[in-house]
Amino acid sequence: MDQKIKQDIPIGMNIREIRKQRGIKQTDLVSLLQLEGISMTREALVKIERGAQHIQASQLRAIRDALRTTYDELLKPCRVSQ
Repeated sequence: MDQKIKQDIPIGMNIREIRKQRGIKQTDLVSLLQLEGISMTREALVKIERGAQHIQASQLRAIRDALRTTYDELLKPCRVSQ
């Protein structure tokens, strides 16, 4: 069973910001995750980005890889969009 990570820091906001910086659409990110065997829908990604749904450790790892970023970037306490 995969552990769920409570978003007490803005993981979802960080995912969204990094994804947008990379020019990756939500549907494209979901497709990349599905190719890696991670079961996720666009709706689930939207909820994760909004902080309305917990993210599983395997999902976080796959998102990190798909976005070619680091855990440090994903887990930053506060990122400010400009």
